[in-house]
Amino acid sequence: MSETTEALPTKITMYGADWCRDCRRSEALLDSINIEWTKVDVEKDPTAADRAHAISGRLNIPVVHFTDGTFQVEPSDKELTAKIKELGAI
Repeated sequence: MSETTEALPTKITMYGADWCRDCRRSEALLDSINIEWTKVDVEKDPTAADRAHAISGRLNIPVVHFTDGTFQVEPSDKELTAKIKELGAI
C-alpha cells in the first residue's frame, strides 16, 4: 500500500481594491493557480486599509499576506509565484 501526500492548502489574504490594476493582476494570478485565497477590499471594509498598513507599514496595495507571516506589497507575478512555490502550494 502506498501513501499519497498532498500539500496543505495555503490561505493567502490579499488587501486590494477593484480600481487597482496591480490588484487585478495579482487576483488573476491567484485564480489561475487555483489556490485558496481571500480578497479584502479596502474600499468596502472600513478597517481593511488600516490592517493592510499595519501588516506592511506602507499605504500601497495590493498587500498579499501569507500564512507564514510574511507579506508582499505590489508583487510582480514572478515574485508572487515564487513565494507561493516556496510555501509549497504549487
